[in-house]
Amino acid sequence: MLEKNINKTVTHRPKKLQRALKSRHLAMIAVGGSIGTGLFVASGATISQAGPGGALLSYFLIGLMVYFLMTSLGELAAFMPVSGSFATYGAKYVEEGFGFALGWNYWYNWAVTIAVDLVASQLVMHYWFPDTPSWIWSALFLALIFMLNYLSVKGFAESEYWFSLIKVTTVIVFIILGLLMILGVLKGNKVTGWDNWTLGEAPFVGGFSAMIGVAMIVGFSFQGTELVGVAAGESQEPAKNIPCAIRKVFWRILLFYILAILIISLIIPYTDPHLLHNDIKDISVSPFTLVFQNAGLLSAAALMNAVILTAVLSAGNSGMYAATRMLFTLASEGKAPKIFARLSDNGVPRHALCATTLVSALCFFSSMFGNQTVYLWLLNTSGMTGFIAWLGIAISHYRFRKGYIFQNRSLNALPYQSSFFPWGPIFAFFVCLMITLGQNYQAFLADSIDWYSVTATYIGLPLFFSIWFGYKLLHGTKFVQYSEMKFPQWQDDQKI
Repeated sequence: MLEKNINKTVTHRPKKLQRALKSRHLAMIAVGGSIGTGLFVASGATISQAGPGGALLSYFLIGLMVYFLMTSLGELAAFMPVSGSFATYGAKYVEEGFGFALGWNYWYNWAVTIAVDLVASQLVMHYWFPDTPSWIWSALFLALIFMLNYLSVKGFAESEYWFSLIKVTTVIVFIILGLLMILGVLKGNKVTGWDNWTLGEAPFVGGFSAMIGVAMIVGFSFQGTELVGVAAGESQEPAKNIPCAIRKVFWRILLFYILAILIISLIIPYTDPHLLHNDIKDISVSPFTLVFQNAGLLSAAALMNAVILTAVLSAGNSGMYAATRMLFTLASEGKAPKIFARLSDNGVPRHALCATTLVSALCFFSSMFGNQTVYLWLLNTSGMTGFIAWLGIAISHYRFRKGYIFQNRSLNALPYQSSFFPWGPIFAFFVCLMITLGQNYQAFLADSIDWYSVTATYIGLPLFFSIWFGYKLLHGTKFVQYSEMKFPQWQDDQKI
């Protein structure tokens, strides 16, 4: 009888997300999330528009902002490792409607971005198979991404680890070859060294306005680093592994972005017409491809095409994971239909996964076979959401720490402390706000304002505030006072 009761108890034990992500997974997710087509393709356009000095300074400032954001997110995620991440923190430490809006906007952002990645995958595969109907590749890749996330969290983790490893290896090889070319060990036909920094208007081309324009491209390139916060809810020993991943971010940003941009600027003059392009349809104009070709790698275009395919699949894979976990958390907190809070026996929110996949597929088919204008508006509304999420992280961390200190709690009890409080989140907030509001500032300087362009660019902001204040009016929520903030015992949160 006792054995029967024990079996019954075990059988009906509540299902939970599985803490299966290891330290190596978190480390690769943290850096791999920010390495994609923004670095492999768009980096050339930043040098062309702002010059070598302007591009490098923009990457450094945005990289510094992202690092401060990651330390803020690291303190929150190590203390309260949940898959809802900054949406949960926003609700607990800012205002419930604020967290609600952050969560739905972030889910929407990734659901639409997956569709963008599916379109990009067609362009990449067209390089090898120009006669194959392009939608077939998108359907196959969507099925692959779905299955990787459907089977188990380990399926996502391992695939993302290897996707990211390929990208990281490519950047390291690129840096080594570039340094050898600059030092004269390898002979290239375009190596001019520091002369590129004195050519024409270099090093700063186009002044402050060009740097602002570049900062927006750079900001989009870095989006995805916050995925480590979403993954915290399924990580092993989050109090140990999250700080470890965060501490490595600064050096990896320095290595993979700053050094890569410096090498490109020393090898390819900013006046090179190839750098003006920002389109993965022609992989031959990628600055990485140009440098590899100068190093004597004749198959550089095919190599970079394969790497960019990896980057696209990685982005789609990460996006599917992030959107699914965010929808699951919203449902768990009663902010989305309860069906999305159901878990499989191995801890995968498959209902949330199916819903996200369906929305992504509908967005994709609206691009392929439907109204292109509708698709472009969906894309524009999602583009702003990444910056809103970053702003949410900075605000949530600032108020979290203020409330924590207000209640006379010991900072030594935090598994990880951001060393840059309060200036880190303040700096990140204002830089991110400047980028968000300045995305299309040129439209306001024209003789007649292009309201269609302005609306398409900034529609994400009124959408976010509409969701926030709509929830606030409906539920009568108020800003959380420092004295009312509730802080969980983080040791208990780590138990499986």
